Amino acid sequence: MSRLPFYFIVGLLLAAGIAMSVHRHLQFEIPWVPGEQRQVWEIEAVITFDAQDGPVEVDLALPTQQAGYRILTENTASSGYGLAYQADEAGRRAEWTIREADGEQQLYYSVQMLVSPEAQAPVQAAPELPPAVEWESPYDSAAEQLIEEAWERSANNATFARELIRDTNGERQDENARLLLGEMDPAPLVVRLLNQAGVKARGVSGLLLDDGRRRQTLSTWIQVFDENDETWSLFHPITGVQGKPDNLLLWETTGDAVLEVQGGTNSRVSFSMMTHYQPASAAVRNHNSNDTLLNFSIHSLPLEEQALFQTILLIPIGALVVVFLRVLVGIKTSGTFMPVLIALAFIQTSLATGLIGFLLVVSVGLIIRNYLSYLNLLLVARVSAVIITVIAIISVFSVLAYRMGLNAGLTITFFPMIILAWTIERMSILWEEEGPKQVLIQGGGSLLTAVIAFLAMNNPWVRHITFNFLGVQFILMALILLLGNYTGYRLLELRRFKPITEEDKPS
Repeated sequence: MSRLPFYFIVGLLLAAGIAMSVHRHLQFEIPWVPGEQRQVWEIEAVITFDAQDGPVEVDLALPTQQAGYRILTENTASSGYGLAYQADEAGRRAEWTIREADGEQQLYYSVQMLVSPEAQAPVQAAPELPPAVEWESPYDSAAEQLIEEAWERSANNATFARELIRDTNGERQDENARLLLGEMDPAPLVVRLLNQAGVKARGVSGLLLDDGRRRQTLSTWIQVFDENDETWSLFHPITGVQGKPDNLLLWETTGDAVLEVQGGTNSRVSFSMMTHYQPASAAVRNHNSNDTLLNFSIHSLPLEEQALFQTILLIPIGALVVVFLRVLVGIKTSGTFMPVLIALAFIQTSLATGLIGFLLVVSVGLIIRNYLSYLNLLLVARVSAVIITVIAIISVFSVLAYRMGLNAGLTITFFPMIILAWTIERMSILWEEEGPKQVLIQGGGSLLTAVIAFLAMNNPWVRHITFNFLGVQFILMALILLLGNYTGYRLLELRRFKPITEEDKPS
């Protein structure tokens, strides 16, 4: 029978697991190793205004994901106000409303921004040129001369914007620029001149991030659209330097007003900021990304269920260890996957406490089970009696440990009682049928397998990978299928050929 379908399934599982894991790493920036730190900026915007004893509407522009930064969480504090978030292709805004307000008002908006070199701004379509605004004389001729001089020294939209900014605000500033600056601020003036020349440009508002700063305001920058590669270039409105500084967070990128207040006066918004580092896993949990099929994650569950699955997802690692040791090495165990459950108990109790507790419970259980064998009970009744016995043994040991001040002994309750009862039953029957040697072999093999599985499952890197990358489960499935296809000799069976090799040696 052809093995092609089998290897096709294994290859498909490997490809799916690797693809899912790499996608989560690249798209959602989940690190491969635990303990990695990420820088997070906490920014608070405070809106203050004087309400005029009537209905109030407050509209504030909000930051979006952009190059170098990704939104983690955002919160507001606005007692008595209704709140709605609006998002479209132009950007995001928050709208506060209230039926009646009077006097000084304060609204708060806070956001956590993750510093993410991989983050990119969403693709934005080029806007239409705004309607032309005619200059009055003599401003019209001054504007035309500035545009003509900068146009001659440029090669494209970006260099034209740079030359125009320098002519307006730099060392080449002349009487025409000073005349126009008497009517408009530098950034709006340059944007208007660029639009007049047919270049799509807009003024955007950005916040320069500096740890510990308070009551900061937004600064205006200039974005110019390049028709050739359909991208936006950012320019400093005074120096003409092209490029986005690393500590610049663009707050409003559509050219609209940052803050609009209806029903109030003296409105203003100020910003406070601070930075800190937090584990990358915490940043992932706080990530406000949309839940899609490719972003299928345990992080979307409540924390209690997350803690449960963090342990459950380790079971395939233990299963892989058991399959490897039984199929390739040839270690005998009492029960197929009993060592995995014992390893899970070791995770809860610690290795030393777990080993001592396991040996005590099984040893005392075997003595009591030996007595039950003289009663000639039916299997169901005998196993039920062993279960009750195991519970009694664990209870007695827990009480004794507590009385002796050994709090670690209380964790013995994490052992799977049903599995222990069946282990005692199987070892007792094995003792009767094949003798104590086989009990020691299988019991020792079970403990050795459980210890190795515990070391593999309790590794911080393994716990991190299995919890954050569900695609690893497909990879483990493929490896187990490959091991299950092995039909050769086990390592412990090779000792049977030792006499042959000794006979072949020259005397």
